[in-house]
Amino acid sequence: MLPPRLVRRLVLAPLVIVVAVAVAALSPLLALLTVAFGLLGRARPGRMRGLRLLYFALIWLAAETASLLACLGLWVASGFGGRLRTEPYQARHYAIMRWYLDLVYRTATGTFGMQVTVEEPERTAAEQSSRLARPVIVLSRHAGPGDSFLLVRQLLSVYQRRPRVVMKAAMQLDPGVDVVANRVPNVFIQRRRVGQRVFVEQIERLARGLDHDGALVIFPEGGNWTPGRWQRGIRRLERQGRRDLADRARDMPNVLPPRAGGALSAIAACPAADVIFVAHAGLDRLVSVGDIWRNLTVNQVIRAKWWRVPAPEVPRSAPHEAQVQWLYSWWERIDRWISDNRRLRGAVLWLDALLAEQTAKALDLAAQPLEPLGQGGEIQLRGGPLLLPGGLLAQQVPFPVAQRRRGLVVLGPRGRVLLAPGLRYLLVEITHVRPGAHALLDGRQARVHRLEPGDGL
Repeated sequence: MLPPRLVRRLVLAPLVIVVAVAVAALSPLLALLTVAFGLLGRARPGRMRGLRLLYFALIWLAAETASLLACLGLWVASGFGGRLRTEPYQARHYAIMRWYLDLVYRTATGTFGMQVTVEEPERTAAEQSSRLARPVIVLSRHAGPGDSFLLVRQLLSVYQRRPRVVMKAAMQLDPGVDVVANRVPNVFIQRRRVGQRVFVEQIERLARGLDHDGALVIFPEGGNWTPGRWQRGIRRLERQGRRDLADRARDMPNVLPPRAGGALSAIAACPAADVIFVAHAGLDRLVSVGDIWRNLTVNQVIRAKWWRVPAPEVPRSAPHEAQVQWLYSWWERIDRWISDNRRLRGAVLWLDALLAEQTAKALDLAAQPLEPLGQGGEIQLRGGPLLLPGGLLAQQVPFPVAQRRRGLVVLGPRGRVLLAPGLRYLLVEITHVRPGAHALLDGRQARVHRLEPGDGL
């Protein structure tokens, strides 16, 4: 439960400053301990992930402290909050946001060697002239920590826009976000009240207030991608009687099914706005804190692409159902782009073509290295029934799996292996292995010589 605003101002904000001072004072000792634990853990030379994280945390806390003190100064200078909503003070708060996000971005790219590449529409004369000629409504997929910060920073610093963001109320637990975001136009969605009309009305009000350099950022999925949320999203559509949309969602394993209400309401409320769709890949493996620690590698590449739909081409006058189908079509395009741009990791199991009724036989499997395969799809095995994206198979293939502490178990009716007719290649990533892995995949995948129906890999 989110604490009241007074508690957040009097407790959480000062606490961040105290923690920042403490970390700065203890940073030499913390650095020595981090290096010692890194050496004991046999960290590779030049990597030192713990030391890099410590340095990043120190800069982030310093930026957070400076932002809070600057906001305090603006509050006093505005007559103790009396003029905070006026244009000069709005511009100063956006300047604080830009400075803070630029500093954190430069620190992240410099500390971790992170590279961010953005593929955008070709800069023709018409495209360039429309960059700041009309407001925009930005609809982005949501996966991994920091994607919202990268998107807002891109709008602020690169495109010189003033973003208005629809975000979760829990973001206010970060004192810097809490203070600045509550002083400029934004909407905070409370999870338990997500279905209430009041939030749609607030989103419509934000959209109606956009001027030529404004941008309204919405994440229609409603949260970061996780396997559990993906499955719950499909079940939600089925409970609503939308089996057609549920079937389309099953064919989009990289994204959550979009919630159309807020997005379509915003589009209708601002007829002059272009619509921008954003896809990205590179942060979606970082779901939990453990994932961040294990997978936050040096020189990580984050790829993003956005498409702009000019205002006259947005189907605002179409029936509501047609607009929902239009939104899902764009989400399918985003899903395909993610499959094509996500880095491949894992192993390929080569299966002879089988029919489902032939799965009572033992199957011969042979491990193949990934290098000659080029780009294709992959599956993240985090438990529960998942779908293989396109790529090698060129189509979606249902393949239920379950993850145990050691390896994977392939499931099917009555415990049998279930394979789609004509399946030849299956690309999987296995995160837990038993001792004595295959020579080609030592330390990454369990033995794959033979598979009996119902046995674990």
